[in-house]
Amino acid sequence: QLALEESGGGLVEPGGSLRLSCNLVGMNSYAISWFRQAPGKEREWVSCLSKNANVTEYTDNVKGRFTVAKDSTKNMVHLHMNGLKPEGKGGYYCAGDRTRFREICNVGIGAYGVWGHGNQVTVSV
Repeated sequence: QLALEESGGGLVEPGGSLRLSCNLVGMNSYAISWFRQAPGKEREWVSCLSKNANVTEYTDNVKGRFTVAKDSTKNMVHLHMNGLKPEGKGGYYCAGDRTRFREICNVGIGAYGVWGHGNQVTVSV
């Protein structure tokens, strides 16, 4: 069985930090991405970690503030979010690539077949 189990999220003031975690159930050999869905908007790609955890990619508006990393001992992928802005508010979802062992990171939502349930991040004073 393949599944992704998320934790983390919550309320933070602008400029603050949060960590999201994604537990990989049977998905250690898959590239993992994080997506964000703001209220009333489409889900958009935020960051990706390749299957070997040797490649990370980020959308431009989070570069230098967000870091994606894997804890192989716990089969988890974390998204560390620093310098959060009000526009960073939304549901955050981890997603696993449809294709096992694919080397590259995909930014298209259609490339992902397994999704976490999502965690809410609110950035507000």
